[in-house]
Amino acid sequence: MIDLRSDTVTKPTEAMRSAMASAEVGDDVYREDPTVARLEDLAAKMLGKEAGLFVVSGTMGNQVAIMTHTQRGDELITEAESHIFYYEVGDIAMLSGVQARQVPGKRGVMDPDDVKHAIRDSSNIHFPRTSLIAVENTHNRGGGKIWPIEYVREIAGTAHDRGIAVHMDGARIFNAAVASGIGADVWASYADSVMFCLSKGLCAPIGSLLVGSRDYIERARKNRKRLGGGLRQAGIIAAAGIVALESMVDRLAEDHANAKLLASELAALGYGADPAEAETNMAMVDVSASGRDAPSFVEAIKQKGVLCNAVTPTTVRLVTHHDVTADDCRMAVEAFKSLL
Repeated sequence: MIDLRSDTVTKPTEAMRSAMASAEVGDDVYREDPTVARLEDLAAKMLGKEAGLFVVSGTMGNQVAIMTHTQRGDELITEAESHIFYYEVGDIAMLSGVQARQVPGKRGVMDPDDVKHAIRDSSNIHFPRTSLIAVENTHNRGGGKIWPIEYVREIAGTAHDRGIAVHMDGARIFNAAVASGIGADVWASYADSVMFCLSKGLCAPIGSLLVGSRDYIERARKNRKRLGGGLRQAGIIAAAGIVALESMVDRLAEDHANAKLLASELAALGYGADPAEAETNMAMVDVSASGRDAPSFVEAIKQKGVLCNAVTPTTVRLVTHHDVTADDCRMAVEAFKSLL
């Protein structure tokens, strides 16, 4: 099977397996795991922050970030189809007691003026306090869209002028960095906290990082414990994360080239795909030309040896990653062609 469902399906490399087998470990709740400490320091350094915190998933990282920035009854501003709103099981409300104010964006990107107008007047007794603005870069449901950095800069400036924190859901921030040529530390410089995943395009089997100021991360560490995220000999999995950060970032460009290949070839066949919008490792494809809706198309192409996910009634998402080659992509195109 050619698995284009997500970059979460990547398998750890042999170098990762070797590092995991020989990792030096200790009890991380006691701050005694040297491999976890090394990973957290490396992550913070790469994103230009003071400290990092290892968490088991991107969802945990985002929710710990929100809990640490906000108080119950607050409101956060986020794009209407952001991951923290769309895919995190209502955790904003359930765990933090915070309300999400959704701002519709274009492919996941909020207009800075819309964000400015969404900030509440905290002097009005009827309104909650806006305490956090969240941006997602790259944007999942936006098809791997990279935010214009000037938008991030403007939104961050508005937020900080008003005493509002900024969190970046940077699950795929290194995809944004590699594709845009703008360093991950530059993107992160506009946010008070950043979460990024090791277990997507970077191929580690588990884990994400939350980075920010030293004081912020100390407070976040307690919230991680509240969620059951205090780990013991976690160096075994952190070791794979170190390999991911040291050796798997630059190769993301291959995934981006393969996504553009898919979009270009499928557009030439008559499917609805725009190569210009395949900015990173995702191609969004309207499959209406096949005469099927997206869910039935997913089942049909599975029989041809290709796995993908429906994201709208007419659109499927194809995600390239380390375990999918350019030849695999060409074979997937042939499968798409057979369904026309």
